[in-house]
Amino acid sequence: MTATVATPGGAKAGRSPLRALARWETLLFVVLVAMIVIGANLSEFFLTPNNLTNLLAAMMEVAIMALPMALIIIAAEIDLSVESMAGLAGVVVGLLWSAGVPMELAILGAIGVGALGGLMNGLFVAVGKLPSLVVTLGTLALFRGLALILLGPKSVSDFPGWFTGFGFGKVPGTPFPWPFVVFVALAIVLGVVLHRTWIGRQIYATGKNAGVARYSGVRIGRMRIGLFVLSGMVAALAGVILSARLSTARADNAEGWTLIVVTVALLGGVNIFGGSGTIPGVVLAALLVAVMQNALRLASVQVEVQSIALGLLLIVSVVVPTFAHRARSAIERVRQGRSPPADTAVPVS
Repeated sequence: MTATVATPGGAKAGRSPLRALARWETLLFVVLVAMIVIGANLSEFFLTPNNLTNLLAAMMEVAIMALPMALIIIAAEIDLSVESMAGLAGVVVGLLWSAGVPMELAILGAIGVGALGGLMNGLFVAVGKLPSLVVTLGTLALFRGLALILLGPKSVSDFPGWFTGFGFGKVPGTPFPWPFVVFVALAIVLGVVLHRTWIGRQIYATGKNAGVARYSGVRIGRMRIGLFVLSGMVAALAGVILSARLSTARADNAEGWTLIVVTVALLGGVNIFGGSGTIPGVVLAALLVAVMQNALRLASVQVEVQSIALGLLLIVSVVVPTFAHRARSAIERVRQGRSPPADTAVPVS
């Protein structure tokens, strides 16, 4: 017996993926183009190659972490510990490098720490049956505390030139920073996995209805553990890239970034309740947030106003898709000649 699995964007199985992508993703693309036009009008430096490099570089670590976050939310879970794992990974890289460990091994060690942290989250959620919101809220504080214990208020900044060059250097002949290449490669890999493999179908099925997915043979526990391990490893990778870009490893690196990561995922069309979302949408959302933040900075907008704009984006990314989904459901019921459910029926006086 098999479960009916929703395809990206909430389309039913067998429906063309192009139709699914022609919804929220199209709107994001239109808004992105509009934001670029607005940014160009706000500042003459907006469309310069150097500003494009800065625009992308400032957002890449967040964008990288948002990709596995999207998969976790589609599976009806969440990982709030990504920012502290990124900080902890940077600390691990700095300490290992200071101890004489080759940088390549130090990077692998940091990613290994990310895998262990993700495994711990996954075991608490899948085996311990604890809510991921509570578990990762706890490990958010735990990982940051470990980083503070290991490094304290100190910092490590004597990294090799090739490492820091990767963090803020550009691909030769282009305005694109090297971390953008990592982001694109990861987006392609996760996009193929989510939209073209049985793993992705099981992720959607779990987010839609975990009980039905389990009855259909989906090993939900293993899948959830795998997603949290992936999230931890990618967050650690983002922390390594951040340390390279800043040329400094500090315990407070990436502090406060979880909100932006979740905002990018939800703005990309990922349903906060699970079961739908696409990687192309997350990519567009990451670029949109990067353009918006850069345009506001160039316009000398206060940081407080930028925070308000980010909060509004988060609200819009949750409210608009939710009401759109309810509207589509109501239209489908009308077309099928069924009356709306009790909570949406209009009372007659």
